[in-house]
Parts: sequence; structure tokens; C-alpha cells
Amino acid sequence: MFRLDGHVALVTGSTQGVGAAIALHLARAGAGVILHGLREDQAARETMERCRREGAMVHLIISDLSGPTPEAVAEVMAAVDRTGSSVSLLVNNAGTFREPPFLEMDYKDYQHTMRLNVDAGFFLTQAIARRWVAGGVLGRVLFTGSINGLLAEADHAAYDTSKGAVASMVRTLCVALAPRGIRVNGVAPGLVRTPLTNQILSVDRDAMRWMQLHTPNGQVPDADVVGPAAVFLMSDEAEHVQGQMLLVDGGMSVWQQPDLPSFLRGRWS
Repeated sequence: MFRLDGHVALVTGSTQGVGAAIALHLARAGAGVILHGLREDQAARETMERCRREGAMVHLIISDLSGPTPEAVAEVMAAVDRTGSSVSLLVNNAGTFREPPFLEMDYKDYQHTMRLNVDAGFFLTQAIARRWVAGGVLGRVLFTGSINGLLAEADHAAYDTSKGAVASMVRTLCVALAPRGIRVNGVAPGLVRTPLTNQILSVDRDAMRWMQLHTPNGQVPDADVVGPAAVFLMSDEAEHVQGQMLLVDGGMSVWQQPDLPSFLRGRWS
């Protein structure tokens, strides 16, 4: 239904998980894609092949966006230039969750999360938007947020803080860039199956059951569910949708459901 023919998308953190799902759906909608990841591994090669099967032009660039931000962004921009492609769509998806409990966290762990989840997207958007403004390109930016930008979770202090910043950044950059004809939006997944979450969900049946109970539609789907929302927000049909964070969470964010008290356990299905 929604087409992106003639566009090229740079999707950071896109060799697997949510980023790969977004890249695949953008390719399916007709866009060329520049994948980005830490290494050219089997997952990266498989994602490239899946995008190519959709008829898309595909490139892969390798870099670490968690390093010092100016140098990391410059490295990505140089790699994009080497592809010879003119990017008109940017998906800031690269992110991390790697942290101890709040009282045990040190500055290094905190800084790693904030650099990758917040700083990289902020300054990569700035670098590309400067080019778009100079060239008269009506570009489109998408951030991958999280339900954790709205709801807190135990032992996710830095991650939750970073995703709250992303939600605010979507609004702020909309105000800064909409007058230039550049659209900024975000998608915020709930719990979806990725290589990271599968490490828990595939072995802990109780964790899976609780997440299904906590979600109104009762589903913990694959990351592919995020792709169609991304395509819509990048498409012409979303021209007047700006500065919004679209939650793709099965309704989890709207349901106040506390942990079950002991006298109810075993009685709910």
C-alpha cells in the first residue's frame, strides 16, 4: 500500500532484530537500503540477501557508533559517501541494553548506553540534515524508541533514561526540522522477539507467560511487526504525521496490570 520508490534509506543497527525488520520492509516498499552493523557476520549477510530478494539496491557499512560521537558519525558519513548513494531516509535504530542495577552502575556503563542510544542518533541526524537542507532534500527521519521510554522497568535505569530522551528528541527535532521540510517521527516497540530477547523467552516459559498476560492482545511477536509502521511513517501518506512516537506494543502501554497477588496465581490463563 505504501511505496518508497526512488528513496535510499540508511538504517543503523540493521543487521538483525528490529533494525533488520525495518530495513527489509523498506526494501519491500521499493527503497534502496544501506545496512549498518558492527561486523559482517552471518546475520548481516542474511539480511543483505533478504533485502536483495525484494529487488532492492543494498550496501553494508561497518562501524561502531558507541565510540566518541563526532568521530563515529564522521566514519558513518564517509562510509555512506563511498557507496555513491544519496540518502533521503534515515532510521536511527542502533542501540544497546547492557547495564547492572542502578546502585552498581558506573559512569562507563552509563556513557556507553547514552552515546549509542541518544548521542549517535542526535548527531547523525544533524549531519545528514545539514546536507539535506543544503541540497533541498525533503528528507525523513525515524527513531527507534521503546515502550521503556514511557514505562520504567527494574534494573533498566540507563536504558529507560535513554529511551525517554529519544522520545523527547523526536519532538524537539521535529520542531527544528519541520520548517525545513524534513519529517521526524519514531516507533516504540513493546516486547518483540529478537536474538537478544529470545535468549530469555525461549528458555523461561514463566517469563513468556507473564509478558503475554501483560499484553492486551496476548502476543509476543517477531520484530517484523515494527516494519510496516516504519514504512508508513516514511511514506508520502504520513506527510502530516510529524513529531510522533508510534507505539507498536499490542496495547501493553495502556494496560495497568500489576503483578498477580499470591491468592490469584494459578487462576488466570
